[in-house]
Amino acid sequence: MKSFIGHHEVATDTDYLELALGTPLELWLGEEGESDEGRAARLDAARDIIADDPELIDRATQIAAEAIETHVPALFHNVSRLPRPPRNTGRTAPKAVAA
Repeated sequence: MKSFIGHHEVATDTDYLELALGTPLELWLGEEGESDEGRAARLDAARDIIADDPELIDRATQIAAEAIETHVPALFHNVSRLPRPPRNTGRTAPKAVAA
């Protein structure tokens, strides 16, 4: 079964994200081996896009929140099994008295 958003076919999770944001992910995440000049140009373009579309921040935040809500339980499933550090009760051990 094929998925579509508007007239765009969605084949991967990346496609969903790019269509939801309206920009390629590389614009925000960068690319491996990018030069300092390339990074500066990419960040300038990203700032221009945000200035032109202030609602983009809200959409990106919503996508991030939904991803966290969906995936955090699985990510932290094993963390709950780690030994917990001793609780600090606020009490201190009695100090030895010099004779």
